[in-house]
Amino acid sequence: MITGFAAGVPYVALEPADPSRPAPMIAVWHLMDPPCTEQAMAAAVPMAGLPAWRVYFGLPMTGRRALPGGPEEFFRLASEDAVMNAYRPQTEQGADEFPKALAELRTQLSIADGPVGIAGGSSGSMVAYEVAARAEVPIFAAAFVSPVTQLVPLVAANERRYGVTFPWNDENRAVANHYDYVRRAAEIKVPALLVVGEHDDIAIREPAELLHKESDAELVTIPGMRHELADAPGTEAAPQTEDARRVDAELIRFFQRHLG
Repeated sequence: MITGFAAGVPYVALEPADPSRPAPMIAVWHLMDPPCTEQAMAAAVPMAGLPAWRVYFGLPMTGRRALPGGPEEFFRLASEDAVMNAYRPQTEQGADEFPKALAELRTQLSIADGPVGIAGGSSGSMVAYEVAARAEVPIFAAAFVSPVTQLVPLVAANERRYGVTFPWNDENRAVANHYDYVRRAAEIKVPALLVVGEHDDIAIREPAELLHKESDAELVTIPGMRHELADAPGTEAAPQTEDARRVDAELIRFFQRHLG
């Protein structure tokens, strides 16, 4: 793994199959569930053998950019208003910083000119969705794993999971409705792959199915898989789980086709 910072964004990069000449790039954003760092995500879905750089970015407010109070502060803020204090700032900053990070990476690594691929898992999928929708950077293909396709159902799932009532108001509801990529399906204008677990929450599975029906996005359901791609705590690089291996194989298949 090559580690570094690009325009202030921490990353881990894996070399292409042939590192002797410039190659395309696939940008990846990790989950907040395991694997929840760029190092752990690179180990879970390395996409080995692809003729492309795979660059895994650390999400804002996590890892090497953790808040002063660490994960505890992040989850305290999320418990007050996850939409306004966690999902929105993380997604907006991740999408805002990507074009500059990519431009700097082109000077740091042997990345070929031209469109890039993108991928994201869970919370990281929101960054990937937003990058694809904004189209500020040319994208050749996008993959979304255990994706947050609609934010409102995910908030409801967290209410069930933690036994809490979310404090909805006009402002946070408008923000959550903005992150509805079924409604914004027409903005995802690149070849797309949706990978979901058979046993993931309905808040993940059903919106992905709706987006599949509203667009040309391919949908793959991994039998027996839940939400995570690594064992807890998922902060360090670790051997692939069986679920991660199957997701990795789908990403390799998908990106190999569009790289070709």
